[in-house]
Amino acid sequence: MFFTQYYLDCLSQASYMIADENTGQAVVVDPRRDVSEYLADAAAHGLTVVGVINTHFHADFVAGHLEMADETGAWIGYGRRAETEYPIRLLAENERILLGDVTLQIMETPGHTPESISVLVYEHADDTVPYGVLTGDALFIGDVGRPDLLASVGVTAEELGVMLHDSVQNKLMGLPDAVRVFPAHGAGSACGKNLSTEKQSTIGEQRATNYACAPMDREEFVALVTAGQAAAPGYFAYDAELNRKDRARYDASAAPRPLTLAEFTELRTAGAVVVDARDPQEFAAGHLRGAVNIPADGRFAEQAGTVLDPAGELLVMAPQNREEEVVTRLARIGFDHAAGYLRNPEDALEALAADVTPASRVTAAHLRTVLAGDNPPVVVDVRTCGEREANGFIETALHIPLSELPARSGELPADQPLVLHCAGGHRSSIAASLLRHRGFTDISDILGGYAAWALSAEPANA
Repeated sequence: MFFTQYYLDCLSQASYMIADENTGQAVVVDPRRDVSEYLADAAAHGLTVVGVINTHFHADFVAGHLEMADETGAWIGYGRRAETEYPIRLLAENERILLGDVTLQIMETPGHTPESISVLVYEHADDTVPYGVLTGDALFIGDVGRPDLLASVGVTAEELGVMLHDSVQNKLMGLPDAVRVFPAHGAGSACGKNLSTEKQSTIGEQRATNYACAPMDREEFVALVTAGQAAAPGYFAYDAELNRKDRARYDASAAPRPLTLAEFTELRTAGAVVVDARDPQEFAAGHLRGAVNIPADGRFAEQAGTVLDPAGELLVMAPQNREEEVVTRLARIGFDHAAGYLRNPEDALEALAADVTPASRVTAAHLRTVLAGDNPPVVVDVRTCGEREANGFIETALHIPLSELPARSGELPADQPLVLHCAGGHRSSIAASLLRHRGFTDISDILGGYAAWALSAEPANA
């Protein structure tokens, strides 16, 4: 058996290729949109991809099923409740897909979405215990898929929670302890709240350690898995719908083009949004007015999807030689309207010096001082609910998580100074730049975030 996990750190997303090396037949599960790695691996090992399975309609990225099918002629499989604009193979409970001796078996595990399935992998067709199970977003390492993303029209979170209870507590926990667990996401994904950094586990380990796998009734389970979930990033519904559609294909050969300064300026004047992917400190030292700072070193794709409009035209300013990487990461979430990039951002900033401005960043000590003054600023906490509960918070701070800020920025006073903070200063730079882009003028964020604030409260060592 050929079995490989492909893990994309930026999206905490795992995909898989399983094949029978004797017949050369392979299936790819939950592929990302840029499919060259799967194709290269298949060619290197003499494999033919005959099928592509999506465990569900993904909301956090655009899957690569259409690209894989176009490149290989493979069929596209989903759970039997799926409806799409393109031809698919509907996969039913206990259906077996024979790749040779290596065999896949479908297990319907709805709950994260109605059409969700898991895929049992048997190294030999007559094995009584599966080698592993690809659980999609039904079961994670340390968590389960959230049932409240509303990616499924006409089904409530309560109804999905009941489905998930049966899928996890009865079906998946009904598997032998030795079965390996291979989920579709890891730590950092917004598809759950308590995901582990581990890339695989076993049913036995999850039975013993995963809070949602302990025996409990439906009501307790639904209350537990829905409590404390952060708001989903704004692009999730867009991507879930895009994954149902016969959309435009990703073409890696159609590389984004470098723009001349004149072209860049013309597009910016016409309304294109500048995405500045440099480090927050570089951005703070000087950036183009109205640019939105989304650092490339981080969860760039998810954060871009949180604060940008998927239909909007984008201009990229990135660290040197990372421009195409940034555009690819945008394409992975369906943001295809990147007009191009500036190859030498520092030279461009020098040439456009009249339109370059710094971003205010203040220390925690400075904030303590001004909060005690006559005209204190409004402090805005952009962390998640879970972070506030676990780590504490500034008593007077308004709480608007970054994922909710695009929809709730109108709640903030435009005539008062605002100071934003996150945990360490990364997301607050994104949030502050978004507000400046929207016309707020007196905006700062805290260097070092809440961690620096908490340390500034501690007495100095004698």
